[in-house]
Amino acid sequence: MQADQHITADFQRVRDHSVSLVEGLTAEECQLQSMVDCSPLKWHLAHTSWFFETFILKAHKPDYSAFDRQFEYLFNSYYNGVGEQYPRDKRGLMAQPGLEKVLAYRQHVDSHMCALLAAPISDDIRQLLTLGINHEQQHQELMLTDIKHAFFINPAAKPFSKAPIPKADFVSHDWQTVEEGIYQIGFEPAFTGPKFCFDNETPRHRVFCEPFEIATRAISNSEYQKFIDAGGYKDHNLWLSDGWAKINSEGWKRPIYWRYDGTEFTLNGWTKRDPNAAVKHISYYEADAYARWAGARLPTEAEWEVAATTAPPPMNDVWHWTSSSYAPYPGFSIAEGAVGEYNGKFMCNQYVLRGGSQASAEGHTRISYRNFFYPDARWQFSGIRLARDIQ
Repeated sequence: MQADQHITADFQRVRDHSVSLVEGLTAEECQLQSMVDCSPLKWHLAHTSWFFETFILKAHKPDYSAFDRQFEYLFNSYYNGVGEQYPRDKRGLMAQPGLEKVLAYRQHVDSHMCALLAAPISDDIRQLLTLGINHEQQHQELMLTDIKHAFFINPAAKPFSKAPIPKADFVSHDWQTVEEGIYQIGFEPAFTGPKFCFDNETPRHRVFCEPFEIATRAISNSEYQKFIDAGGYKDHNLWLSDGWAKINSEGWKRPIYWRYDGTEFTLNGWTKRDPNAAVKHISYYEADAYARWAGARLPTEAEWEVAATTAPPPMNDVWHWTSSSYAPYPGFSIAEGAVGEYNGKFMCNQYVLRGGSQASAEGHTRISYRNFFYPDARWQFSGIRLARDIQ
């Protein structure tokens, strides 16, 4: 019973935090969708409720009555095993249900979840509940990245946050040496702490690493400015073919949220760029080009995790791109049913990022955590950590 009380508290804490992210925002601001990769905050609030309703309440609470049957279609993201989904690129056009009804939907789901959790729950429900909590924490990060992009393209937008931005101290760019050898990577509670992990972090398995060095911190704004000043966006020799095509077709000349006047767009609005802070919102293409310009490379995800098990990963506020394609670990198997669609079917044409960011929910990430995005993605809090071979 004690474990049930603990997870109930975690559930309520996470649910409350999602709602707190929209406090002070208007219904119109919560409906913004600036591009297909982003979703309105209203949709995130509803979808995370849909997850608990679909996979726990409807399946495990016989007396549960759905809040609105249309929501089964409107707020399903990509679970084909559950049914059809409302087009992703049109979520911002969904005027109804309004924000008030979505918040009422959340209250409806929460009240039924709390009633369910008032009694001891089965291991199956506990596993689904833990997955749902971590799923919502992922969407909390997306809420921040998505609203930042939406406000960025709106000249009249107000700052999302008024919290002061801490000034970054200068930290020298040093290297951590890792000897060659056979190592274990992947989730294991004895190594990574929490008992929960996503399926893509398993199974734990052996890897061989050649000797390498990995940077003790991410690349800073001032260091990336030197890459720009040196003509980094103009030298085709630094870029992968797809990356060169992308920066020319899109007109990329600097990070997405930078202006020439030394300012950058943040959740606090336009602010003076901190030269010592980690450069943010960098695509894989840009990270790879910078690494080549710097005479280094991006680490593999195995190298990143091996280094993290011997020394704490750097306390940065950006995810670190790795050179590893997002693919299944040896022996990986997809779970049965719709929940099996969570990660496995996306293991194609994307790259792995490691670590965490300033937008990540507290306590959500771990050493074995595998984030993944397409190589041209820039709206996430992604940055650059270098590695190099030891000759």
